Amino acid sequence: MQYIIAGVGGQGILFTSRVLGKIAIDRGLSVIGSEVHGMAQRGGSVISHFRVGDYSGPLITEGHADVVMAFDQNEGIRNLSFLKDGGTFVVSVQDPAVLENAHLKKFLGDRKIRTCAFTGFRILDEHMQGNYLFLNVLILGAASGAGVEGFERDHVVAALKELAPPRHLDANLRVFELGVQAAKGQH
Repeated sequence: MQYIIAGVGGQGILFTSRVLGKIAIDRGLSVIGSEVHGMAQRGGSVISHFRVGDYSGPLITEGHADVVMAFDQNEGIRNLSFLKDGGTFVVSVQDPAVLENAHLKKFLGDRKIRTCAFTGFRILDEHMQGNYLFLNVLILGAASGAGVEGFERDHVVAALKELAPPRHLDANLRVFELGVQAAKGQH
């Protein structure tokens, strides 16, 4: 499996990569990855290339990612070229109308890309008092709820229990479930 995780600095992309890595290693799989940082510390673009399996290099070529996970709709759309035909696009949208763009809908439809879109910031406003630091765990939950390979509930929860700071574990588990519900259209 090949994953692109895209967003902007400070959204928890690297933690998400660590969770994916923990899940793969616990399953006895090889992991290789690389992060590409723009002006990450100033809210600039961050892209993580993450490969699970027998790969010789960390970077994913365009048209080969199984999944693009986007913490930001603009970064997600910008990185759709990495996604293979029939891949999955998991995206936190600020404005759901953006996905109604005729050109984008045609692109996604022509390539048979499955989209799991949810309003991450709205969910965090409603349930976590606007604490956007949990967006990374929300997207993990959405990927799990959407049935994305490598994000099976038990494996993600086990990784969160090991990697999340203990004082934030309960909140992380709660947000994970919110993400699962969002993927199933319950938010």
